[in-house]
Amino acid sequence: MPEKLVFLPVLAQIALTFWLYITLARAKNRAQAAGEVDEARRALYDDAWPEPVQQINNCIRNQFELPVLFYVLVLLLWSVGAAGVLAQLLAWLFVASRVIHARVQTGSNHVPTRRRAFSVGALVLMAMTLLALAEVFWG
Repeated sequence: MPEKLVFLPVLAQIALTFWLYITLARAKNRAQAAGEVDEARRALYDDAWPEPVQQINNCIRNQFELPVLFYVLVLLLWSVGAAGVLAQLLAWLFVASRVIHARVQTGSNHVPTRRRAFSVGALVLMAMTLLALAEVFWG
């Protein structure tokens, strides 16, 4: 399997982030049309928006936490020649965990389910880190 395929899950993660931005814009438009926004505070204060908008906004912020490590790890694995099948499977598993996390956070926002999805993603990144370390030191 070509190592460059490790970038497909990266593109999927980027697509998830863009989808969330589009979802946020639509939610903000609906909230404004319904008169649910504190117009005097909306530019600076998240709590000026209704909860569904805040949930999506928080989810977007989350896309710049663990996923940043994911992007770096994928580039590192690819650059040291360790972006084979295992790295690609781990990368797809990470993206799946982020999709589940985003669906829960922008939907029911059930914290135990979100935590499980987050934990899976974090564990996958740890495995990817170990894979990178193994390649750097013993590859």
